[in-house]
Amino acid sequence: MMECKKASLDEYEKLVIRMNTPRVVIDNAVCVTSTLVKVDSARKHGVLLEAVQVLADLNLSIRKAYISSDGRWFMDVFHVTDENGEKLEDESLIAYIQQTLCATSTDGSDGEEGLTVLELTGTDRPGLLSEVFAVLADLQCDVAEAKVWTHNGRIASLIRVRDGDSGSPIEDSVKIDRIEARLKNVLKGDHDVRSSAARTAVSGGVTHAERRLHQIMFSDRDYERAAAAARPSVSVQNWVERGYSIVNVQCRDRRKLLFDIVCTLTDMEYVVFHATLDTDDDKQARMEFYIRHADGSPISSEAERQRVIQCLQAAIERRASEGVRLELCALDRQGLLSDVTRIFRENGLSVTRAEVSTAGDSARNVFYVTDAAGHPADPNSIEAVRQRIGGFGSLEVNYDPKLTYRRPQTDADETAGGSVGLFSLGSLVRRNLYNLGLIRSCS
Repeated sequence: MMECKKASLDEYEKLVIRMNTPRVVIDNAVCVTSTLVKVDSARKHGVLLEAVQVLADLNLSIRKAYISSDGRWFMDVFHVTDENGEKLEDESLIAYIQQTLCATSTDGSDGEEGLTVLELTGTDRPGLLSEVFAVLADLQCDVAEAKVWTHNGRIASLIRVRDGDSGSPIEDSVKIDRIEARLKNVLKGDHDVRSSAARTAVSGGVTHAERRLHQIMFSDRDYERAAAAARPSVSVQNWVERGYSIVNVQCRDRRKLLFDIVCTLTDMEYVVFHATLDTDDDKQARMEFYIRHADGSPISSEAERQRVIQCLQAAIERRASEGVRLELCALDRQGLLSDVTRIFRENGLSVTRAEVSTAGDSARNVFYVTDAAGHPADPNSIEAVRQRIGGFGSLEVNYDPKLTYRRPQTDADETAGGSVGLFSLGSLVRRNLYNLGLIRSCS
């Protein structure tokens, strides 16, 4: 009798596992120009973000997407291409995507083990990053990885370091306190009336780096400050009959765009029930999200509606780096980043975004730079930097044009445009989802 009960329990556990493990289908035959990635999974908070995060981490471009929740089940359909705009043909990559999407992750941590993580936030200014790396070099901290974002006059950074002498995580509380004190002084500067902070945490339970950067800047309320004149077009309307709030977004397409938006909605405790994404030949992305609060209610006030608009605009803008892209490949050594960013500062260049990685003895560092006033960098300054860095590394310069957005909306545009989005894009979403069998009715 006990054996029968145990067998029944085992079968039940297997059923639960099967029901909660996402089912992934990757198909190259459906679409001529992109690979179809279809994910079916039980609905839970954050499951959409987990799927989008996997694709974003592989630098895949999502050209189209259809997302729908039917009861307790989610169906996500993504049309993706690789970094060259081609369909996915690498069988090992396809197998990795299937394996990763089927895994039941929760927080999506990343980064190398055995590192101490520094979280930095404060008021941005020319030369700040140079000062930060100079402090770390002076304190014998080797930078293994780093991501730096700037937006609306603020800076957020996630820096993974190890002890320069032992190569181990920095666990000495006295040294950690000294690092925090020195970095806080650098971040505070002479004119920062707001509190700045340098926080430390040992890696292992660290949130996905780019998601964490969004969270840091969101907590810093960077979305409240004056931004560039041209902003992404975001509108929010309530569909009262169905109890949804509908968010429409139109902006320049780029990699990880969907991740940035879904990440922000998730961290603001909204649930995406249905969504669509489409891009055109002019690299413009049009997205629509049917959302509710975690308790099932739609957006309830004008203040909340404006906050959603501001936060999504900020999420899109944070990664849309302006400036010249500089990629440095060099032998890794202690103080490398301090030397490189000091050369930038001495030649009047300011870093707007940075991504640092190391592999063995090699370092690959990507910087986006402008002049000290945020204007396009002088080519002569870029050439001077290239000449000076040439002694210890290879610096590749890429003068990509700046990302541009649609003109900012006026209040009248948001009212009128929002209605247009609700009845034109909204109808398109419902029709596409119906044709895919993702909803029962398109009316």
